[in-house]
Amino acid sequence: MKQCIYSQAIADVAGNGISGTVWLHQQDNGVLVTAQISGLPRDGFFAFHIHEGSDCGGKGFADTGAHFNPAGVLHPNHAGDLPPLLAGRGKAYLSVLTDRFCVEDVIGRTVVIHGGVDDFTTQPAGNAGEKIACGVIRRRW
Repeated sequence: MKQCIYSQAIADVAGNGISGTVWLHQQDNGVLVTAQISGLPRDGFFAFHIHEGSDCGGKGFADTGAHFNPAGVLHPNHAGDLPPLLAGRGKAYLSVLTDRFCVEDVIGRTVVIHGGVDDFTTQPAGNAGEKIACGVIRRRW
């Protein structure tokens, strides 16, 4: 694992009645990614990824681009591939430790919630469905 400097980041997620916050905290052994989301349209799983784009603009959040994948590997091994959110009564909470990136690598990129379930197989993005919410990751001190 590459050496990462201690830093923190945050993304305010919004779109289609969905809102929430994603926090990223650099740890010695990876990045602790924590998401608290509300307004999800159904119960069940929602694909959750970091995308390479730096903006939530465009029709259907098109400006977010593809998954963050600096190593050029196949899905689901992109650096930006995260476990899915599990919603109940429109709310989801997730906390996961990943060593696929450093916080500094993703500042200025986007976090995206998709309307479908990531199948962890289909290329290039797991057949995750439309992008339904987005937030830009920004430095937090």
